[in-house]
Amino acid sequence: MEFTRDGTFSDPAAYLAQLPSLATSLPAGARAFATDPEHYNFWGKRCIKDLKPQHLTFGEANGIPWAELHLKHNCWKHEDDLTIRYTGVQDVAMDPPGEVSEVADLGGVMLDEILPVEHGCTHEFTCLSGSLIITCEDLVVTWTDSNCPERNP
Repeated sequence: MEFTRDGTFSDPAAYLAQLPSLATSLPAGARAFATDPEHYNFWGKRCIKDLKPQHLTFGEANGIPWAELHLKHNCWKHEDDLTIRYTGVQDVAMDPPGEVSEVADLGGVMLDEILPVEHGCTHEFTCLSGSLIITCEDLVVTWTDSNCPERNP
């Protein structure tokens, strides 16, 4: 992401050029999300650019840590909210450092990358006011209708 006089410029081209070779090393859910044709279509309804992180919650199921990141739509671009559930969470890092409960302070998502690591993947977000990196075994995404009033007059 680059800040310019006219705003911000995000270009996923370098990541997208590498994604075909990276995808085979990603866990199934992460691979499906990263390679979805709408994921990096900046004009598409299912692109995560401009979604706004709202909150990050944590839990444990059968001794396996999980986290859920909730991202909110904006009616001028998106029609749905996004929830990403991370399983086997190993690490969560936020920059600037702070409480992960303050994830909403990061501002809108400008770019994200899902990268393979041993035993899973990282999901890295670059936002207007900072970044978030979640290391996990896999992830699953759920899009939820937001009932935008502009869409449903």
